[in-house]
Amino acid sequence: MRRRDFILGAAGSLTGPGLVRAESRNAVPKIGFLFPGPEDALKSRMALLLEGLSGEGFHEPDQFILVARATGGDEARIVPQLKEMIAEGVELLIPTGPSCMRAARTLTRTIPIVTFDLESDPIESGWLGGYAHPGGNITGVFSDFPEFSGKWLELLKETIPSCSNVVALWDPATSTVQPRAIANAAQSVGVKTEVLEIKSFSDLEATFEAAGARRPDGLLILSSPIVSISSKQIAELALIHRLPAISLFANFARSGGLISYGPNLEDLYRETAAMAGKILKGAKAADLPAERPTRFDLVVNLKTAKALNLTMPTSMLLRADEVIE
Repeated sequence: MRRRDFILGAAGSLTGPGLVRAESRNAVPKIGFLFPGPEDALKSRMALLLEGLSGEGFHEPDQFILVARATGGDEARIVPQLKEMIAEGVELLIPTGPSCMRAARTLTRTIPIVTFDLESDPIESGWLGGYAHPGGNITGVFSDFPEFSGKWLELLKETIPSCSNVVALWDPATSTVQPRAIANAAQSVGVKTEVLEIKSFSDLEATFEAAGARRPDGLLILSSPIVSISSKQIAELALIHRLPAISLFANFARSGGLISYGPNLEDLYRETAAMAGKILKGAKAADLPAERPTRFDLVVNLKTAKALNLTMPTSMLLRADEVIE
Protein backbone atom coordinates (compact mmCIF):
# COMPACT_ATOMS: atom_id res chain seq x y z
CA MET A 1 0.00 0.00 0.00
CA ARG A 2 1.14 3.56 -0.65
CA ARG A 3 0.09 4.62 2.81
CA ARG A 4 -1.33 3.11 5.93
CA ASP A 5 -4.92 4.00 6.71
CA PHE A 6 -6.13 4.18 10.26
CA ILE A 7 -9.84 3.53 10.71
CA LEU A 8 -11.37 3.87 14.15
CA GLY A 9 -14.83 5.30 13.82
CA ALA A 10 -17.41 8.03 11.84
CA ALA A 11 -19.53 9.64 8.74
CA GLY A 12 -21.92 8.97 5.68
CA SER A 13 -22.15 9.77 2.00
CA LEU A 14 -22.16 13.46 1.14
CA THR A 15 -19.81 14.44 -1.65
CA GLY A 16 -18.43 17.58 -3.19
CA PRO A 17 -18.99 18.88 -6.71
CA GLY A 18 -17.42 16.81 -9.45
CA LEU A 19 -16.62 13.85 -7.17
CA VAL A 20 -18.15 10.39 -7.49
CA ARG A 21 -20.63 9.65 -4.73
CA ALA A 22 -19.86 6.43 -2.86
CA GLU A 23 -22.49 4.38 -1.04
CA SER A 24 -21.62 4.11 2.66
CA ARG A 25 -20.74 0.56 3.67
CA ASN A 26 -21.67 1.35 7.26
CA ALA A 27 -24.88 2.13 9.10
CA VAL A 28 -22.95 4.67 11.17
CA PRO A 29 -21.49 7.94 9.87
CA LYS A 30 -17.87 8.38 8.87
CA ILE A 31 -15.64 11.32 9.79
CA GLY A 32 -12.60 11.98 7.64
CA PHE A 33 -9.57 13.31 9.54
CA LEU A 34 -6.57 14.53 7.54
CA PHE A 35 -3.38 15.24 9.48
CA PRO A 36 -0.54 17.10 7.70
CA GLY A 37 2.23 15.32 9.61
CA PRO A 38 3.88 11.92 9.93
CA GLU A 39 1.90 8.75 10.44
CA ASP A 40 3.74 7.94 13.69
CA ALA A 41 2.18 11.10 15.22
CA LEU A 42 -1.31 10.33 13.91
CA LYS A 43 -2.49 7.96 16.64
CA SER A 44 -2.03 10.48 19.45
CA ARG A 45 -4.07 13.08 17.51
CA MET A 46 -6.77 10.51 16.83
CA ALA A 47 -6.96 9.69 20.54
CA LEU A 48 -7.67 13.36 21.32
CA LEU A 49 -10.39 13.52 18.68
CA LEU A 50 -11.97 10.38 20.05
CA GLU A 51 -11.87 11.88 23.53
CA GLY A 52 -13.60 15.05 22.33
CA LEU A 53 -16.28 13.08 20.48
CA SER A 54 -16.81 10.91 23.55
CA GLY A 55 -17.53 14.05 25.54
CA GLU A 56 -20.41 14.72 23.14
CA GLY A 57 -21.75 11.21 23.64
CA PHE A 58 -20.29 9.59 20.50
CA HIS A 59 -18.29 6.38 20.85
CA GLU A 60 -16.62 4.34 18.17
CA PRO A 61 -17.27 2.03 16.46
CA ASP A 62 -20.97 1.84 17.25
CA GLN A 63 -21.81 5.50 16.61
CA PHE A 64 -19.18 6.63 14.12
CA ILE A 65 -16.11 5.53 12.17
CA LEU A 66 -13.04 7.75 12.11
CA VAL A 67 -11.17 7.50 8.81
CA ALA A 68 -7.79 9.10 9.50
CA ARG A 69 -4.86 9.65 7.18
CA ALA A 70 -1.54 11.46 7.39
CA THR A 71 0.21 13.30 4.57
CA GLY A 72 3.71 12.79 5.99
CA GLY A 73 4.33 16.48 5.33
CA ASP A 74 3.91 15.98 1.57
CA GLU A 75 1.44 18.55 0.23
CA ALA A 76 1.08 16.56 -2.99
CA ARG A 77 -0.77 13.90 -1.00
CA ILE A 78 -3.42 16.24 0.42
CA VAL A 79 -5.88 16.39 -2.48
CA PRO A 80 -5.68 12.67 -3.39
CA GLN A 81 -6.26 11.66 0.23
CA LEU A 82 -9.20 14.03 0.61
CA LYS A 83 -10.73 12.75 -2.62
CA GLU A 84 -10.36 9.18 -1.40
CA MET A 85 -12.12 9.98 1.87
CA ILE A 86 -14.93 11.80 0.07
CA ALA A 87 -15.32 8.86 -2.31
CA GLU A 88 -15.57 6.58 0.73
CA GLY A 89 -18.63 8.53 1.82
CA VAL A 90 -17.50 10.67 4.75
CA GLU A 91 -20.25 12.91 6.09
CA LEU A 92 -17.89 15.29 7.88
CA LEU A 93 -14.28 16.36 7.33
CA ILE A 94 -11.68 17.44 9.89
CA PRO A 95 -8.68 18.81 7.93
CA THR A 96 -6.04 20.43 10.16
CA GLY A 97 -3.72 23.21 9.08
CA PRO A 98 -4.06 25.76 6.27
CA SER A 99 -3.02 23.59 3.32
CA CYS A 100 -5.45 20.81 4.20
CA MET A 101 -8.18 23.34 4.91
CA ARG A 102 -7.72 25.15 1.58
CA ALA A 103 -7.83 21.86 -0.32
CA ALA A 104 -10.94 20.66 1.50
CA ARG A 105 -12.77 23.89 0.69
CA THR A 106 -11.82 23.54 -2.97
CA LEU A 107 -13.16 19.99 -3.13
CA THR A 108 -16.51 20.45 -1.40
CA ARG A 109 -18.98 23.15 -0.49
CA THR A 110 -21.53 20.64 0.84
CA ILE A 111 -19.77 18.31 3.30
CA PRO A 112 -19.51 19.98 6.72
CA ILE A 113 -15.92 20.87 7.59
CA VAL A 114 -14.68 21.37 11.14
CA THR A 115 -11.05 22.46 11.31
CA PHE A 116 -8.50 23.94 13.58
CA ASP A 117 -6.08 26.23 11.86
CA LEU A 118 -3.60 28.33 13.82
CA GLU A 119 -2.14 30.14 10.83
CA SER A 120 -5.02 31.59 8.80
CA ASP A 121 -7.54 34.39 9.13
CA PRO A 122 -10.79 32.58 8.22
CA ILE A 123 -12.63 35.83 7.46
CA GLU A 124 -9.89 37.22 5.23
CA SER A 125 -9.59 33.82 3.53
CA GLY A 126 -13.31 33.83 2.73
CA TRP A 127 -13.98 30.62 4.65
CA LEU A 128 -16.33 32.19 7.19
CA GLY A 129 -18.86 34.96 6.88
CA GLY A 130 -18.25 35.67 10.56
CA TYR A 131 -17.26 33.91 13.76
CA ALA A 132 -20.74 33.97 15.29
CA HIS A 133 -22.45 32.83 12.08
CA PRO A 134 -20.00 31.15 9.64
CA GLY A 135 -22.65 30.93 6.94
CA GLY A 136 -21.20 28.10 4.84
CA ASN A 137 -20.03 24.52 5.32
CA ILE A 138 -16.98 25.47 7.44
CA THR A 139 -16.49 26.12 11.13
CA GLY A 140 -13.79 25.29 13.67
CA VAL A 141 -11.13 26.74 15.94
CA PHE A 142 -8.91 29.56 14.67
CA SER A 143 -6.20 31.51 16.48
CA ASP A 144 -5.98 35.25 17.04
CA PHE A 145 -2.43 35.58 15.77
CA PRO A 146 -1.98 39.36 16.12
CA GLU A 147 -2.39 38.91 19.87
CA PHE A 148 0.29 36.20 19.95
CA SER A 149 2.72 38.38 18.00
CA GLY A 150 2.73 41.14 20.57
CA LYS A 151 2.99 38.69 23.44
CA TRP A 152 5.94 36.85 21.89
CA LEU A 153 7.87 40.09 21.43
CA GLU A 154 7.05 41.13 24.99
CA LEU A 155 8.41 37.84 26.29
CA LEU A 156 11.63 38.22 24.29
CA LYS A 157 12.05 41.81 25.47
CA GLU A 158 11.40 40.73 29.06
CA THR A 159 14.07 38.02 28.74
CA ILE A 160 16.52 40.20 26.80
CA PRO A 161 15.83 43.89 27.64
CA SER A 162 18.30 45.05 24.97
CA CYS A 163 16.52 43.03 22.26
CA SER A 164 16.21 45.23 19.17
CA ASN A 165 16.81 42.87 16.24
CA VAL A 166 14.65 39.79 15.71
CA VAL A 167 14.49 37.19 12.95
CA ALA A 168 11.14 35.48 12.29
CA LEU A 169 10.96 32.09 10.57
CA TRP A 170 7.85 31.69 8.41
CA ASP A 171 6.37 28.90 6.33
CA PRO A 172 4.99 30.56 3.14
CA ALA A 173 2.50 27.69 2.76
CA THR A 174 0.63 29.38 5.60
CA SER A 175 -1.05 32.75 5.10
CA THR A 176 0.65 36.13 5.36
CA VAL A 177 -1.32 36.92 8.52
CA GLN A 178 1.60 35.99 10.75
CA PRO A 179 4.43 38.03 9.21
CA ARG A 180 2.10 41.03 8.88
CA ALA A 181 1.12 40.74 12.53
CA ILE A 182 4.78 40.45 13.57
CA ALA A 183 5.72 43.53 11.55
CA ASN A 184 2.95 45.58 13.19
CA ALA A 185 3.77 44.39 16.69
CA ALA A 186 7.51 44.97 16.19
CA GLN A 187 6.94 48.52 15.03
CA SER A 188 4.93 49.30 18.15
CA VAL A 189 7.73 48.12 20.47
CA GLY A 190 10.66 49.48 18.45
CA VAL A 191 12.12 46.15 17.31
CA LYS A 192 13.48 45.50 13.82
CA THR A 193 12.43 42.23 12.22
CA GLU A 194 13.51 40.17 9.23
CA VAL A 195 11.51 37.24 7.90
CA LEU A 196 13.21 34.10 6.61
CA GLU A 197 11.22 31.37 4.88
CA ILE A 198 10.94 27.67 5.73
CA LYS A 199 9.39 25.96 2.71
CA SER A 200 9.99 22.34 3.69
CA PHE A 201 11.48 20.08 6.32
CA SER A 202 14.69 19.94 4.30
CA ASP A 203 15.03 23.74 4.57
CA LEU A 204 15.45 23.78 8.35
CA GLU A 205 19.23 23.49 8.65
CA ALA A 206 19.94 26.03 5.91
CA THR A 207 17.40 28.45 7.33
CA PHE A 208 18.96 28.28 10.78
CA GLU A 209 22.39 28.82 9.24
CA ALA A 210 21.04 31.98 7.61
CA ALA A 211 19.35 33.10 10.83
CA GLY A 212 22.50 32.52 12.88
CA ALA A 213 24.60 34.49 10.38
CA ARG A 214 22.44 37.54 11.04
CA ARG A 215 23.24 37.38 14.77
CA PRO A 216 19.78 38.48 15.94
CA ASP A 217 18.95 39.21 19.55
CA GLY A 218 16.04 36.80 19.34
CA LEU A 219 14.23 34.37 17.07
CA LEU A 220 10.47 34.05 16.52
CA ILE A 221 9.35 30.75 15.04
CA LEU A 222 5.96 31.35 13.47
CA SER A 223 3.25 28.72 13.59
CA SER A 224 3.24 26.05 10.89
CA PRO A 225 2.60 22.30 10.62
CA ILE A 226 6.29 21.99 9.72
CA VAL A 227 7.24 23.73 12.97
CA SER A 228 4.78 21.74 15.07
CA ILE A 229 6.02 18.43 13.72
CA SER A 230 9.72 19.40 13.86
CA SER A 231 9.77 21.06 17.29
CA LYS A 232 12.56 18.85 18.62
CA GLN A 233 14.84 19.39 15.61
CA ILE A 234 14.13 23.14 15.64
CA ALA A 235 14.94 23.36 19.36
CA GLU A 236 18.25 21.60 18.74
CA LEU A 237 19.11 23.89 15.83
CA ALA A 238 18.27 27.00 17.86
CA LEU A 239 20.63 25.86 20.60
CA ILE A 240 23.40 24.93 18.16
CA HIS A 241 23.23 28.44 16.68
CA ARG A 242 22.82 30.00 20.15
CA LEU A 243 19.56 31.70 19.25
CA PRO A 244 17.16 32.69 22.06
CA ALA A 245 13.96 31.48 20.45
CA ILE A 246 10.25 31.42 21.13
CA SER A 247 7.62 29.21 19.50
CA LEU A 248 3.90 28.61 19.71
CA PHE A 249 4.35 24.93 20.53
CA ALA A 250 5.01 23.68 24.06
CA ASN A 251 7.00 20.73 22.76
CA PHE A 252 9.58 23.21 21.48
CA ALA A 253 10.50 24.37 24.99
CA ARG A 254 10.20 20.85 26.36
CA SER A 255 12.66 19.69 23.69
CA GLY A 256 15.28 22.33 24.49
CA GLY A 257 13.93 25.59 23.05
CA LEU A 258 14.03 28.64 25.31
CA ILE A 259 10.35 29.68 25.53
CA SER A 260 7.01 28.56 24.17
CA TYR A 261 3.75 30.44 24.44
CA GLY A 262 0.56 29.44 22.72
CA PRO A 263 -2.71 27.56 22.88
CA ASN A 264 -2.83 24.08 24.34
CA LEU A 265 -2.89 21.80 21.29
CA GLU A 266 -4.50 18.91 23.12
CA ASP A 267 -7.39 21.19 24.07
CA LEU A 268 -7.75 22.30 20.46
CA TYR A 269 -8.13 18.74 19.18
CA ARG A 270 -10.74 18.02 21.85
CA GLU A 271 -12.62 21.26 21.09
CA THR A 272 -12.59 20.55 17.36
CA ALA A 273 -13.94 17.05 17.97
CA ALA A 274 -16.64 18.41 20.28
CA MET A 275 -17.77 20.74 17.48
CA ALA A 276 -17.83 17.77 15.10
CA GLY A 277 -20.01 15.96 17.63
CA LYS A 278 -22.49 18.84 17.61
CA ILE A 279 -22.76 18.55 13.83
CA LEU A 280 -23.36 14.81 14.13
CA LYS A 281 -26.23 15.71 16.47
CA GLY A 282 -27.78 17.88 13.76
CA ALA A 283 -26.16 21.31 14.06
CA LYS A 284 -25.23 23.00 10.79
CA ALA A 285 -21.69 24.27 10.20
CA ALA A 286 -23.23 27.49 8.89
CA ASP A 287 -24.83 28.16 12.28
CA LEU A 288 -22.20 26.70 14.63
CA PRO A 289 -20.02 29.58 15.89
CA ALA A 290 -16.32 29.29 15.19
CA GLU A 291 -14.11 29.45 18.26
CA ARG A 292 -10.78 30.84 19.39
CA PRO A 293 -8.40 29.11 21.80
CA THR A 294 -9.14 29.87 25.43
CA ARG A 295 -6.15 28.30 27.20
CA PHE A 296 -2.56 29.44 26.63
CA ASP A 297 0.53 27.81 28.12
CA LEU A 298 3.84 29.49 28.90
CA VAL A 299 6.75 27.03 29.11
CA VAL A 300 10.27 28.18 30.03
CA ASN A 301 13.41 26.05 29.75
CA LEU A 302 15.91 27.14 32.43
CA LYS A 303 18.49 24.63 31.24
CA THR A 304 18.53 26.29 27.82
CA ALA A 305 18.64 29.76 29.39
CA LYS A 306 21.77 28.73 31.30
CA ALA A 307 23.36 27.36 28.12
CA LEU A 308 22.68 30.73 26.43
CA ASN A 309 23.99 32.68 29.45
CA LEU A 310 20.57 34.21 30.04
CA THR A 311 18.90 34.91 33.36
CA MET A 312 15.16 34.40 33.14
CA PRO A 313 13.17 37.09 34.99
CA THR A 314 11.57 35.91 38.21
CA SER A 315 8.29 37.49 37.12
CA MET A 316 8.21 35.26 34.03
CA LEU A 317 9.04 32.13 36.01
CA LEU A 318 6.18 32.89 38.40
CA ARG A 319 3.76 33.24 35.48
CA ALA A 320 4.97 30.13 33.67
CA ASP A 321 2.71 27.11 33.48
CA GLU A 322 5.78 24.89 33.28
CA VAL A 323 9.45 25.50 34.09
CA ILE A 324 12.00 22.98 32.86
CA GLU A 325 15.13 22.81 35.02
